[in-house]
Amino acid sequence: MNRRTLLRASLLAPALSPLAAPALRAQGFDHTLRIIVPNAPGGTSDILARLLAPELTRALGQNVVVENRAGAAGNIGADAVAKSAPDGHTLLLMDVATLAINPALFPRIPFDVQRDLAPVSMVIYAPYLVAVKKALPVQDAASLVAYAKSHGGGLNIANAGVGSLTHLTAVEVLAHLGVEGTQVPYRGGAPALMAVAAGEADMIINGATATQPYLVNGQMKGIGVSGDKRLPALPDVPTFKELGWPMADAGTWQGIMVQGNTPRPLVERLYKELRDILGQPAMVTRLTDLGGEPRPEGPDAFRTWLTQATETYGAIVRKHNIRPE
Repeated sequence: MNRRTLLRASLLAPALSPLAAPALRAQGFDHTLRIIVPNAPGGTSDILARLLAPELTRALGQNVVVENRAGAAGNIGADAVAKSAPDGHTLLLMDVATLAINPALFPRIPFDVQRDLAPVSMVIYAPYLVAVKKALPVQDAASLVAYAKSHGGGLNIANAGVGSLTHLTAVEVLAHLGVEGTQVPYRGGAPALMAVAAGEADMIINGATATQPYLVNGQMKGIGVSGDKRLPALPDVPTFKELGWPMADAGTWQGIMVQGNTPRPLVERLYKELRDILGQPAMVTRLTDLGGEPRPEGPDAFRTWLTQATETYGAIVRKHNIRPE
């Protein structure tokens, strides 16, 4: 490099530095991170967030806190992340099936899923468990159907909210079985579970991560489980496929997203740390014990899943003419 070229580069450097600074800051984290959970405490997303937060704190060298923002079928919490600074410090952790359903469910939502939220990584897949209250006089799928058909009012079925995948799955399964039921929406999976445990509702279809402990402890009875295999902790509960039920691949797909304009290097850094955390033997064991399966799939695979799920779940919403209350 000659003297004239070197002089020109030195004169340009101060002008370029303000533009380069954001890119440089995007490589790391310099203040507290928040994991927004758009559900009530105690549900699957909340459980996962509180498992991951201390691990991310160690990996990133910054405090990571969990913040619950329930309401509007997850839209309140998701909107908070969509409108956050695009610096990777505000994360959304939720059942991302909700994000695939909401565009068909709500005529207007305050953000665009594809534009305003950037996938970081899928976290886990956990199948859905069909569970009934302990006092219900049924032991398996056949007796559940017989009971429902012999009672004019059918079953009171708790769900995580109108249009949630727990709701859509219950509607599809009951339609297949020719069974009537009253869908009772709650503000998330945790309150819905509590309603069944307390005998307030008859049945729930919900993520195994949050539901399995109630069955293992004898507080509820298991009828069926989605996914391709029985759960090790509940070997007597048959799969939907074994029962001939629809929605065999339904379940809670938990993923992490950030604001849509977050620089790709920062997204990749978050993904790398999450992938490493989810690969830890102790974490794998913990998630397996909760009925979940680690799925550290990266941003591109996550976006492909979201696009396909939006089409599939949107068709179910339209088929059953499901509308928010």
